[in-house]
Parts: sequence; structure tokens; C-alpha cells
Amino acid sequence: MSLAAALVFALLLDALFGEPESVWQHIPHPAVLMGRLVGLLDRRLNADRSEKAMGVLAATVLITVGAVTGTLLSLAGPVAEIIVAAVLLAQRSLVDHVSAVSSGLGRSLAEGRHAVSMIVSRDTAGMDDTAVARSAIESAAENLSDGVIAPAFWFLIAGLPGLIIYKLVNTADSMIGYRTPRYAEFGWASARLDDLLNLVPARLTAWLIALCAGVTDLRGVRADAALHRSPNAGWPEAAMSRALGVALSGPRAYDGQMRDFPYVNEAGRRTLRSVDIDAAIGMLWKAWGLFLILCLGLALLN
Repeated sequence: MSLAAALVFALLLDALFGEPESVWQHIPHPAVLMGRLVGLLDRRLNADRSEKAMGVLAATVLITVGAVTGTLLSLAGPVAEIIVAAVLLAQRSLVDHVSAVSSGLGRSLAEGRHAVSMIVSRDTAGMDDTAVARSAIESAAENLSDGVIAPAFWFLIAGLPGLIIYKLVNTADSMIGYRTPRYAEFGWASARLDDLLNLVPARLTAWLIALCAGVTDLRGVRADAALHRSPNAGWPEAAMSRALGVALSGPRAYDGQMRDFPYVNEAGRRTLRSVDIDAAIGMLWKAWGLFLILCLGLALLN
């Protein structure tokens, strides 16, 4: 079975069943195990000296573990490959988490704030309805790339080794890829490697969203993507903002400090509600469906 065919089955399996809680109540989820490995490397290697060199070593360990683990799991056959890939994809989980924000905000601002606090790192206590909705939509766009398209892309390129390496590096970036005194040097290698691995998938995600929504202002998408502090996350966000006709990003608070980020699609509508989150969820499924069709096409060609 080709990797493209296996990916089609994995995408469908993830979309249908998502994350069965009954399973992960008894065994650790792979994402949890990945987090534990990154935490172990942080504790053991992040010393007071040679932080950058130790960070490079940590990234090397992650790549090696991912390659070896992926290769061994691949030996179990195509069914095992499909199941593992489905577990490491996150379309259904992403939709469920973003839907929870829409449902919560539809009931009350307090519930919306609580639900969005589960998926973003910014301060949520002072958010109004628009800020809650905007945060959920931004998270939806960025995680479509990080949680679905990027891991699927690397599975197509290098099978389970590519997928697991990507997930390990992405986990490391989310844990140690910060420009803080503790991680500015140690997390440098993981953060730069994550940037590299997301270079193509982030732009592919933007194109999928743009195609599904009939967005033709690709020059505007590119320009707004450049405003983002990340070299990749701005792409799906810029495409989603134009797909929905809304302004995203903009000022927000982290750790009690307001950060004056520029708006993405500045001319878009700035008053957002739960219905806009629902529209973003619809766009998640449309982009996912188009990607599924592309993978099916690749499978039929092989």
C-alpha cells in the first residue's frame, strides 16, 4: 500500500473517531509521551553553560528517536501505519476544541473564555466576545497546519519516521521554543527546525483555505503573513481571515502585558461572534476535504 493510500485511510479514521477517551484513560497518549521526552531532555541537558550546543544535541536526540520509532512501527505493516498516523493527526480533536469555544460563547462570555483558555496561551480573563472568537479562529487556522496538514505532509514524504519526527520537533517547539532566559539558547535548534519543517505545510494550508473560499488576493495573504511573528503561522491565519472576511491577530495580552500586534486583513470586519467560529469550523472541514481529495488522487496515481 502506498503512503498516499495509507494517509487517506488515516485521515478518515481520525475524522470519524478522533481521540477515544476510553483508550487514553488506560495508556498514555503518544503526545503525552513526546512531552515527557522533551521534558526529560530539558531537565538533563539545559545546563548553565553551552545551552545552544545542548539544544542542538536535544534536537538530534528527538530526530533519532523519531526515525527509529517510526521505522520500527512501520515494520508492523500498513494497518499499524494507518492506526499510528490516525492517532497523530488531529482534525477531529481540533474541530471538537474549537466547537467547544463556539458553544460556550453561545451560552455566556464566561464559558467562552474558559473554553478558549484550553487552546490558547494568551490571557483570557479580560476578553470580550470578539476577542474570544478571534482567538478561537486564529487557533483553528494555525492548528490546521500544525496538527493536520504538516504531519500528513511529512507522512507522505517519509512515512511514519517523517511524521513522528515532525510531531516530536513540534512538541519541543511548543515547550522549549521560547525566547525566554531559560530557552532562548537551549530551544533555538528545536524552534528553527520546527520553522523549517513547517515551511511548506503552512503555505499549503493557506492555499487549501484560499482555494476552498475562492480567495484570490494571494498577494495580500503573503503580505499579511509577513506581519506575523512566526515565519509560518501567519500564512493559514491570513488565508482564514480573508476566507471569513474578518480581521484577525491585533492587540492581545500575555502574562498581564498588552502586546500591540498588527491586524491581519486589517480591512476585515472586527466585531466577531460565535457564528464566525462556526464559519471557521466549516472552513476547516472544507480544507481537510480538499486535502483528502488530493491525497486520494496521489493514491490512484501510484
